[in-house]
Amino acid sequence: MPGRPLPSAPAPRARRLPRTATALGTALAALLVPALSACGSADSGASGTAATLKWATSYFPAHWDPVVSGSGAQFRELALTYASLTKVDEKGNAVPDLAKSWEYNAKGDEVTFHLRPGLKFSDGEPVDARAVKAAIERAKKQKNSALFGDLTSIRSVTARGLDAVVHLTQVDHQIPQLLGERVLQIASPKAAADPAKLDQNPVGAGPFLVKQLIPGTKAVLARNPDYWDAKHIHIDTVELVSAPDPATVVSGLRTGVYNFADIEPSQAKAAEQAGLDVFVQPGFNASNISLNINKAPFKDPKVVDAIRYAVDRQEFVDKLTFGYGETTDQPFPRGYVAYDPASANAWPYDPAKARKLLRQAGHRAGKLTLDLVIPTEDPQAEIVQSQLAKVGITVRIKIDKNWATPFFAKDLAFSLYSTTGRDSALQTLTAHFGPNGPLNLSGPYEPEGFEKAAAKVRETPIDAPGYPEVLRAATRAGLESRALVFTYSAPNLLAKSPTVSALPKNPAHLNWTGVTIGTAK
Repeated sequence: MPGRPLPSAPAPRARRLPRTATALGTALAALLVPALSACGSADSGASGTAATLKWATSYFPAHWDPVVSGSGAQFRELALTYASLTKVDEKGNAVPDLAKSWEYNAKGDEVTFHLRPGLKFSDGEPVDARAVKAAIERAKKQKNSALFGDLTSIRSVTARGLDAVVHLTQVDHQIPQLLGERVLQIASPKAAADPAKLDQNPVGAGPFLVKQLIPGTKAVLARNPDYWDAKHIHIDTVELVSAPDPATVVSGLRTGVYNFADIEPSQAKAAEQAGLDVFVQPGFNASNISLNINKAPFKDPKVVDAIRYAVDRQEFVDKLTFGYGETTDQPFPRGYVAYDPASANAWPYDPAKARKLLRQAGHRAGKLTLDLVIPTEDPQAEIVQSQLAKVGITVRIKIDKNWATPFFAKDLAFSLYSTTGRDSALQTLTAHFGPNGPLNLSGPYEPEGFEKAAAKVRETPIDAPGYPEVLRAATRAGLESRALVFTYSAPNLLAKSPTVSALPKNPAHLNWTGVTIGTAK
């Protein structure tokens, strides 16, 4: 599926592909893309009919245990049934979810989350600090957890009734953003005592309850009357199905088989012509070419620089996103608080310079051959192959269905990766550039100065006046890495029936709060 991001957690590639942060919110607001206004009639509640969301998704969860599923693209679907301590608002700030508030101690190495009273999971178990403690400990210790690497700042959790005290290994002001819908979707500890059963029978405290689940195919969910914000959930039923062929999705939307779906950029025009609302939900998607500088020929910085200059980012956008995406040379979109303008276009497309660097490294045209290992067929790989051929590098594309194992073991030399980003900008940076970062194919290598810059970000409160520059300095340090060449950002492209009202523009998330489903005019 062109332009589809790979998971952002250590997992195989997905199918088909004081709480506010004022500085973060102001910078992000400029890049949010408005969804088209709904033109349906009044909410179904007024007409007396059930409001049903019929959602065709390319990311139907293979796992419904959030610890196993991780923070890959399917977190949006799991958020139907699971809630978290926090979520993000339209500016990207951490705001209350299961936790009504939180505060740090004076040193900044302990944060206490105060949970809402009277909440319960769908199996009747209480949503309390013990459940939070169990969720964090399971994410850190369960053998098949995809989240343990995201929680290294957490030493332990003390449960005190409705207060969960999170003790940290270091000062870290990123925790409220970290413990949101991507990393800590909280399951009932009683149900999670049998992780295998939970994996196909989710039990959470989110806005919907799973009533029927056909693994890999379909899930039927009903509105959860006990959800803390149930009064603002106006959808009665969700029918979640695994999306078929892209062209079939648009046909299904047009005929009413579905009323909401993610679509291919190639199908956007047909969807618009069918009278559907087509929109881009803002996000943090970023694709890259991953290099292992611990292996030949990338031990030579000249070869790495040649790859950098050989990449024509605009070709990825034109061929894979039909103009809906954008070029990127960083793991963040332009306008986001973590994007560093000073580092923009540091490696412009210059094939002549790439050929010169290869000659200086001792590689004559046509004599250097690289194996590009990927998990499945991907048009990105063909573009890389074509662009490097123009500078005299032969690329052989090799598909390894077990690609995740050698990639995360740092055994590959040359690969591709795409992510959906993280709500915590620092978490995104450490995942890409940290010595143990899952997306750093060259680990334990890290660029000089990055660790110190990252530590300064953790030590700085997100609402501090100097936070944006501290964060951008960490981005700048990370981009000195020779392990990644960023290429383009794929859009979160969605289509819906006009009877479905506009969604809140929470970056990277799908938030159903306040969304209504009416009747066609």
